[in-house]
Amino acid sequence: MGHPVGDTELVIEPGKQDIVFKRAFNAPRDIVFRALTDPSLVPSYWGPAKYAVTVDEMDARPGGRWRYVTRADDGGEHSFHGVYHEVSPDRIVQTSEYEGAPGHVALETALLEERDGVTYYTGISLAESVEARDAVVASGMEGGARELYDRLDEVIKRLVTEGVPTPA
Repeated sequence: MGHPVGDTELVIEPGKQDIVFKRAFNAPRDIVFRALTDPSLVPSYWGPAKYAVTVDEMDARPGGRWRYVTRADDGGEHSFHGVYHEVSPDRIVQTSEYEGAPGHVALETALLEERDGVTYYTGISLAESVEARDAVVASGMEGGARELYDRLDEVIKRLVTEGVPTPA
């Protein structure tokens, strides 16, 4: 019915504009949602572990903006930003643009479905064209995505262990 907990599945079909990411987290949906929308948690999982991540801006509500900056040990920076269109515990829709390639905007949708205490995450990144999607795939995105979801899983496990209260 779903994919196994702890395994990230990527669906990259030839000739399509999207990349689909699937992951099951052994946690209630509200904890997964918090991990995805709490600016204090994002630097713990977003981007490759070898980079320091700064949340420059994160207003997780419809019309709110986000911007993350990654910094390498050599001082090199890569920045990404976007706008939130929908933000709810079962669906987050936002744009994403790499500032190193301005004008190439992806529409990203995260769907969160909880069944029996497990949250099934489906992420869809829709590029503007097949060529743009293929360029992202060729950039080595797959390894980075697997690392991100593994690190996100660690953050979620920590939140579950700590018994973090849910916002009222």
